[in-house]
Amino acid sequence: MSLEQLKLSKPLVAAMSALGHLSAKEIQSKTMSRILGGQDIIAIGPEGSGKTTTYVLATLMRLKTGGGDAPRALILVPNKEKVLEVIACFNQLNRNSTFKIVGIHADEPIDEQVEELTSGVDIIVAIPSRARAIYLKLGLNTNKIQMLVLDDAADLVKQGLQLPVNELANSIQKCQHLVFTDVMHERLEKMIADFMFMPATIEVDEVLAEKVETYTQLVYHVPNFRTKLNLLNLLLADKEVFDKVVVFVNTRLTAQTLSKDLFDGKADDIFVHKPLFFDEAGFESLEAFKVNEKARVLIVANENFEESSLSGIPFVFHFELPEDRMLYINRVLKKEDVDFVALNFIADLELSELRKIEQATGQKMEEADLPDDLLVEDTSKTAKVKTKNAKELERQQAEEEAFKNAAFQPKKESNAKTTNYSSGEKARMNKQKKHG
Repeated sequence: MSLEQLKLSKPLVAAMSALGHLSAKEIQSKTMSRILGGQDIIAIGPEGSGKTTTYVLATLMRLKTGGGDAPRALILVPNKEKVLEVIACFNQLNRNSTFKIVGIHADEPIDEQVEELTSGVDIIVAIPSRARAIYLKLGLNTNKIQMLVLDDAADLVKQGLQLPVNELANSIQKCQHLVFTDVMHERLEKMIADFMFMPATIEVDEVLAEKVETYTQLVYHVPNFRTKLNLLNLLLADKEVFDKVVVFVNTRLTAQTLSKDLFDGKADDIFVHKPLFFDEAGFESLEAFKVNEKARVLIVANENFEESSLSGIPFVFHFELPEDRMLYINRVLKKEDVDFVALNFIADLELSELRKIEQATGQKMEEADLPDDLLVEDTSKTAKVKTKNAKELERQQAEEEAFKNAAFQPKKESNAKTTNYSSGEKARMNKQKKHG
């Protein structure tokens, strides 16, 4: 689709052409008409698919002119780097100098930011926590906002910014909501459910790099850490299949914790690479683990592991994805013809990083079925509250029952009332007794 078919203004088409964008990207062609029509949108696409450019163009088109006294568009992003990136995109495309666009992050004095906003602004690009703090200081007027945009929405959830996002969204009387994300999961759905109005969900195909050859990779999608632990216990119980295994985590503390939790710390064939405590059994090198026949599982922290050959290790578990995705990619790139399988445990908050790895390697990983006997833990606050309330109710019921038993003693059998007579019947019976 051409840029003209997106129904953009001539200045915006000229600005896009000057940047080398001669045709619309898939996400733009699928969402722009809906956004310009005022519909709520959830747009899902990988990094590089054009999400940021899409809503920048749409915002400039919908607002038309600047010069307002209060913001009409609020764009929430996860960090300062993204604030600066979005501001730069606006500056590249905005040919209308009347628009005042302000970036808000935590590295500047809040009083200066309040003063800047109260002096007049059209578009705000902000980190939710700082935007909320300014709103509570009465420095952010949300009465005239027409568009609320969440960019990198999955990262907003990952950083625990649900509360400020929801407070800001609920402070706006009525506006259009646009959510852009690389993945969709339950926590993100829960965050936006309160303020999205019958949104259209649009997902574009993966923008994959040239495919590279890798070893076999499988993904186990689980909800949380405790379920990961249950799954690892379940799989490693099969000693015949998993006879030599390396388990990667991100920190030495997690490695130590995992060693204590696996099989309740009673297994004698599980070791830690460079353990935290000198008196704990472990290995200082991967090579020493390989040649030790009694050692079956080695837990390795990415933070202190000097990458070395994993040849001779048939199974590698990524209990956590490395913070540096190249660490993962270098491990799975096929270097020799050997049996090697990477099993990856992925929670919702890691889905975004998984998609970026898939994009870099040019291939989607196969998702493995979870075992039928896997215990899936529910660690949500709602579940904990329900459990707590149920226990409290049981306690109250027990106390009430004990009180009744103490206050009302059961009658003796001789005093037990087995019939129900009217007052007239009782009188006749008494008379008979007296004259019997």
